[in-house]
Parts: sequence; structure tokens; C-alpha cells
Amino acid sequence: MKQVLACVDGSAASTPVCDYAAWASTRLAAPLSFLHVLDEPPVIRTDLSGNLRIDSRERLMEELVALDERRSRLARENGQYLLEAAKHYVDDLGVMHPQSHLRYGTLVDCLKDVETDTSLVVIGRNGDRSNLISDVVGSQVENVVRAITCPVLVVSTRFAIAQRFLIAYDGSDTARRCIEKLAASTLLKGLDCHLLMVGGQTTSSHEQISWAKDILQQHGYAVTAAIHGGEADTVIGNYCKAERIDLLVMGAYGRSRIRQFFVGSTTTKMLQQAQIPLLLVR
Repeated sequence: MKQVLACVDGSAASTPVCDYAAWASTRLAAPLSFLHVLDEPPVIRTDLSGNLRIDSRERLMEELVALDERRSRLARENGQYLLEAAKHYVDDLGVMHPQSHLRYGTLVDCLKDVETDTSLVVIGRNGDRSNLISDVVGSQVENVVRAITCPVLVVSTRFAIAQRFLIAYDGSDTARRCIEKLAASTLLKGLDCHLLMVGGQTTSSHEQISWAKDILQQHGYAVTAAIHGGEADTVIGNYCKAERIDLLVMGAYGRSRIRQFFVGSTTTKMLQQAQIPLLLVR
């Protein structure tokens, strides 16, 4: 059975990551695992230049090696502590026997190694380094969403049990696959389902949204469908507020990277703007 994989890094988002991962694990009846990724241990350069005496050079090298070994040990111990704390936290939520993984490398590479065994990745919207790069969205989130093929649930700093969710649907191949995968999943079964398409009131738009609504209804969803005109990110944000949506579902980066460079991406904008969890499905 494929796992729900929660990425914990000690940031403020780690607690809601644990909450949502435990919630998803229960909804999917899937095992829960935690992942913490460490940077690769640094490599000490041996060709120190300058006019240092041999004994000074050797002393500096020894101190550098000792310092890096200490940093690596502390980072490893901190990672193990975070993983154990996460496991104890979800024990209290009724999730039994979660697994934990401490890995070296980049988060993207580590996730790509396990994505075939993973049904859902849960990650914080703002990671432990996001304040160094962006106050809006964690520096690694967009890279993760672009790189892996399994669904990614991006969460903020507050957990709330979802009661109603919105699917932002644009009729693209990615959005159609999103509908089909979601319809077959138990993750959101029983919740109020809203389906929103941004665009004009055309025959094509009505046919596309009717197709999506029919697929969801065939799988037991009660669907409220609507087509609204305007800028996609603004319309989606306003709809979420007006209908008190708890969770937003979108296809992940359905258009080409070149087109996104020139016209922007609704996915990226919603990653930056959404104050509710965002489930991205390829």
C-alpha cells in the first residue's frame, strides 16, 4: 500500500503538516511516514593557498574538519529528534506505527526516489529557510510540485478539518486527470464539493464543466458547479472566501514552462496567495 509522506523540517509549518498528514493517512487508510532531509556533508578543500606555515595549515585543516563533523552530528541529531517528535505527535492523534526517514541530499531528489511508493506528499507552504528567500512561499515548494508526479498537499500554519473543497477546473488535460484521480480517491469523499471554471459562458465551457461534474457525481460526490468570468487567481480567491472553502484542489502546472514564463501560472499564483491548503494533482 502506498504511503502518505509528510516532510518535516522544524519550521512553524511542521505541526500542521503532521496534522494534515495524519488526517490524510486516516482518510486514505494508508501508512504514514515522515521525511527529514539533511544537506550533503561538506567537502573540505585541501588546497589552501597562501603563505601559511605547514603546521598552521594542518591545524586549520584539523579545526575545519572537526567543526564540520560537529555540525553534521548536530544536524543529524536534530533531524532524528524532529522525526521522533513527529511520530509521538501523531501517536496522540491515533495514527499507529508511523515510519521515519532521515536522508541526505535535496528534498526534490529524495522525494523522486520514493514517489512510486507514495500516494500523497504533505509539505509546508513556508519551510525553515523561506524567510531567507521569500516571505510568500517556501523556496522548495514549487520545485517539489514541478518535479514529482504524485499529488502534493501544501499546507499553511493552521490545521482545520476540511468540510468543503473547491476544484479549480480549466478543462486542460492535467485538470481532467485531476478530476479522474480525485473521483477515484477516498481522500475527499463525503465532503461538500464545489467545481469552479473561470471563463466565459460558452458552449465549450458548459460541456467541459458538465463532464467534470458528471464524473464526480458518478463517484458519489454532491457537486456545486459554477462558471465565473475574470482573472483566474482573483476569481478563485473570492470564491473560496464567499463559500468558506477549506481546501483548494488544482491541476499542477498544466501548461508549458515557456508559456508560464510569459503569461504566468495560476498554480504559482495560488501557491503564493492561498491561505488554505492546496492540493496539487498531475
